[in-house]
Amino acid sequence: MAVNGRRSRQPTLEEVAARAGVGRGTVSRVINGSLRVSDQTKAAVEQAVAELGYVPNRAARALAGHRTDAIALVVPEAETKLFAEPYFSDIVRGVGAELAETEMQLLLTLIRTTKERQRFAQYLRAARVDGVLVVSVHEHDPLPDLLEDLGLPAVLSGRRSDLESVSYVDSDNVGGARSAVAHLLAGGRRRIATITGALDMYVAQCRLDGYRQALEAAGVGGGRHLVAESDFTESGGRRAMAELLGREPRLDAVFAASDVMAAGALGALRAAGRRVPEDVALVGFDDSAIARHTDPPLTTVRQPIEEMGRAMARVLVEEIGSRTTAKRHVVLGTRLVHRDSA
Repeated sequence: MAVNGRRSRQPTLEEVAARAGVGRGTVSRVINGSLRVSDQTKAAVEQAVAELGYVPNRAARALAGHRTDAIALVVPEAETKLFAEPYFSDIVRGVGAELAETEMQLLLTLIRTTKERQRFAQYLRAARVDGVLVVSVHEHDPLPDLLEDLGLPAVLSGRRSDLESVSYVDSDNVGGARSAVAHLLAGGRRRIATITGALDMYVAQCRLDGYRQALEAAGVGGGRHLVAESDFTESGGRRAMAELLGREPRLDAVFAASDVMAAGALGALRAAGRRVPEDVALVGFDDSAIARHTDPPLTTVRQPIEEMGRAMARVLVEEIGSRTTAKRHVVLGTRLVHRDSA
């Protein structure tokens, strides 16, 4: 029935399905942003929606599917670290870009204390979000296990070990570090030190492994005195560099496991009267904006951080839409970016 030439009621999901020539479930998947639909089917459903003027009832959708249309992005770090390190902003940018075409709302959550972790666990148990993205994963962080226990879709940025049971998106950290140190060796450097990240993080362990593998392959000795553990911060990189110079004044190269730490190391080298790269060559990791703005610009290993964020969101949305129990493990490639510091 029509009133003044217009429909007197809203079209139904079934009518959209009939117009598009697909099943009701397929229409629902398209509307919910599932990736398990072909481009051709998606186009047919979207055309039917437009022709019929169908407007999804979001409240009914959420109730029927037990959905909140919300995703939590969890950063278990202090806010000072969140805003000081480009890594986090690049991840957030990638996640946001991937979710822009969906109905998902992104909720940023910082967890700095046990009390905050407990409060967030209660929030999760109340089914307030459809899935969780976790950035900056430490080895003994209980959050990934809690997410598994709750059966909540989750994707990690990085992983806790090579036996990670939760879905994750990571970079080739071992290979990237190995290429950085191989470049230093090819330039004739032989007393090569490294500044690691916090070694309770698998990413830091992997970059240290890559450093050691490159030295071993070249038959060049390393030694504990050439390894300084830090915390992925600029101040930590500065302290670690000063420590290394005290142990081995003759060192001629440094691989820092992040650009932020490399920037700190650069300041410490300058304060000690060491020229970069003439006296000490320096390589970082990330290829963040910092690498292009140091003096000299930083040779570094590029990991596609923004694409990692996109991939995390993509994997999570797919898990939410399909409710699959299969876990996805995605490792993205890295490459060395040559600049003036090495």
